[in-house]
Amino acid sequence: MEKIQIHDKVFVPYMPYEQVSKIIDGVADKLNADFCDKNHDYSKRQETDIPVLLCILHGSIMFTGELMERLSFPVELASMKLSSYVGTSSTGVVREVMPLSTDIKGRSVIVCEDIVDTGNTIVELKKKLLDKGAKDVRICTMLLKPEVFNKRCNLDYVGAEIPNRFIVGFGLDYDELGRNLKDIYVLEQ
Repeated sequence: MEKIQIHDKVFVPYMPYEQVSKIIDGVADKLNADFCDKNHDYSKRQETDIPVLLCILHGSIMFTGELMERLSFPVELASMKLSSYVGTSSTGVVREVMPLSTDIKGRSVIVCEDIVDTGNTIVELKKKLLDKGAKDVRICTMLLKPEVFNKRCNLDYVGAEIPNRFIVGFGLDYDELGRNLKDIYVLEQ
């Protein structure tokens, strides 16, 4: 891993893909423990018994895709796009850019986020999903910045905690670039 430049910023190596992969393994293990039907007879399940795996676009595409490959229970994939960032900082205002792609009424929803920092997006999203009739909402994030997370919202599945630094790669972007990097990079100080 070497330094990279995206737009006007330089990023240095932070977390290699091998470490990211282990984080996803850990999250998948926890989800499988909570959602796997011990007899694996999915033919008798109602649609409402199958959880919805909600990919929050665009950042969590890579995380959700790799997580889904590791799950041992059936899920329905859905997506929606929210936005609160401009450049390297949060605006504090959560906008719904693309609405939820499926009906979640009476369903368990597993929200897949790439990263949680202040928690503004998660709090708003959880409220929206419950208002739309979700039976329950569980929050699953690959990364958490605990020093800035200041909300009373339970995070059910956290892959790893990281410092409050701006990162790109593995779905995370700087003004829409850098998402395709397999490794994660941090803004050079």
